[in-house]
Amino acid sequence: MRCAVRLALSAAIVLLLVVFILKEQLESVWHRNSISAYIHDALFDPWHNADINETALWDGRPEDKVIVMAKLEAENTDWVLDHLPDWRRAIYTVNPSNTTLSSPNQLITPINKGHESMAYLTYIIDHYSTLPSTIAFLHSHRSGFWHAWHTDTPMHDNVYAMRALQLPFVQANGYVNLRCNWNPGCNKRHLRNIHVTGQIWQEVFSGTSTSRFNLSASANNITGTSPADPEAMEKAIYSPPNVNVACCAQFAVSREQVLKRPVEDYIRFRRWVTETAESDAKSGRVMEFLWHVIFGKEAT
Repeated sequence: MRCAVRLALSAAIVLLLVVFILKEQLESVWHRNSISAYIHDALFDPWHNADINETALWDGRPEDKVIVMAKLEAENTDWVLDHLPDWRRAIYTVNPSNTTLSSPNQLITPINKGHESMAYLTYIIDHYSTLPSTIAFLHSHRSGFWHAWHTDTPMHDNVYAMRALQLPFVQANGYVNLRCNWNPGCNKRHLRNIHVTGQIWQEVFSGTSTSRFNLSASANNITGTSPADPEAMEKAIYSPPNVNVACCAQFAVSREQVLKRPVEDYIRFRRWVTETAESDAKSGRVMEFLWHVIFGKEAT
């Protein structure tokens, strides 16, 4: 009996220690995944218990807006047409089968690298002169607690996100991150971005129209350059100390914002993703933390 009590107490103490050690991490995950809101919406949100196949006030013609996404061959993206028929669609298969490759109606990326960034950049490059007013860049999964936790809407549902998207706000701001929750990406633990180093920043933005180092500022911010060395200064680009943004590469931009950069910039960005020694995952993560900069926002 005494042995059993001791074992129970020991187990309880160990459990409490584990909970105490993991408390911060568990709280972060709870907040990151909006678990409280998810449970509430699953139980009480009438929107998800209603028929959402109809789009109010839609005349049957795709409007001046497009959804761009990357998908794997096996992924089903019919939900875009079924529930968002008022949006044009540009859905790229990143690992096309021979059947997909032989179909003239299927969009494919030049290479399967950089996660969704390859599809995003390919769309901009190929449609630079004919862009619609609003471009929404989304992931291929519609919803789901595990797959779409980063979609900051009831039930993590991208149909809800697109229905709620305020197009005039996108036009006024140029770039709008579709995630409002700052975790992950902007909380204290993520202030030091391990993905976008100074070297990576230089590799991505070198040779683009990204603002060059301000000659009136301290040249010490760029190693080995000085205002007296204009050639070196021209090649150098100031790397900010912090690069932070709410994850996870789902956002909307206006045509005018995209056109503030020449198409050559987007070609260079795609070339970096293609040619960098960084892996598929790492190069995609780098781009995830740079879209807001590419589209005119401050680094942090």
